[in-house]
Amino acid sequence: MEKLKTALQYIKSKTDFVPSIAIVLGSGLGDFGNKIETACSISYADIPHFPTSTVPGHAGKFILGTISGKKVIAMQGRVHYYEGYTPEEVVLPIRLMHLLGAKTLILTNAAGGVNLGFKPGNLMLICDHITSFVPSPLIGKNKDALGTRFPDMSKVYAPELCNTARNIAKKQKLTLKEGVYLQFTGPAYETPAEIRMARTLGADAVGMSTAIEAMAARHCGMRVCGISCITNMASGITDVPLAHDEVKETAAAAEKDFTALLQGLIQEI
Repeated sequence: MEKLKTALQYIKSKTDFVPSIAIVLGSGLGDFGNKIETACSISYADIPHFPTSTVPGHAGKFILGTISGKKVIAMQGRVHYYEGYTPEEVVLPIRLMHLLGAKTLILTNAAGGVNLGFKPGNLMLICDHITSFVPSPLIGKNKDALGTRFPDMSKVYAPELCNTARNIAKKQKLTLKEGVYLQFTGPAYETPAEIRMARTLGADAVGMSTAIEAMAARHCGMRVCGISCITNMASGITDVPLAHDEVKETAAAAEKDFTALLQGLIQEI
């Protein structure tokens, strides 16, 4: 909590901007930050006790400003458990955006398609998630100032936001898949056997982020919406080796649809 308070004080010393919506931009999706009418930009490296991004495609900065008439704070790049941070450090940015005033969180990511009905370039609305393969960020002494010891996770992704996303996609004639997202630790891509296991468990897409961020947000009482860009079919489904460059290229190709959906969602919140 002391680290969180120090980081909060630093940002408040730089700006008095109060966002209502927080956005996390995943691999290859950071260009959405350029759509924001920026009031202030802050590098993660300048914030005390703040974890910094080390992955290509993650710029590593906060953008505070307006888009679609709404005040937002966007993470242009996130940090991951596999970078060597603890789960608690990974979700520190989520908690910080909440303390800055954000009541709603929109999570985005690049994900591997497990559902055989998906194809690269599809957008998937996250309806639920599986976090059993990564440590919970809520382990340890509870932060009572943030939320209850035993938070309910029966509706992590707000039904009303899911409905809004569906309506926007229909109105804009965008293909929007839906499914369950499973978070693995990374950084290695999954084996074909692990993907078969994920499918058996009910996962439609897999990745290395997002789910524990959603968990921390719900602990804080934030409303959450999650959107995955299916950048590749998961291991074993095709004979194509998996590579991060492919992830970034496919995310960039889907940018137009992603931007339209995200802007419409923000406007309706």
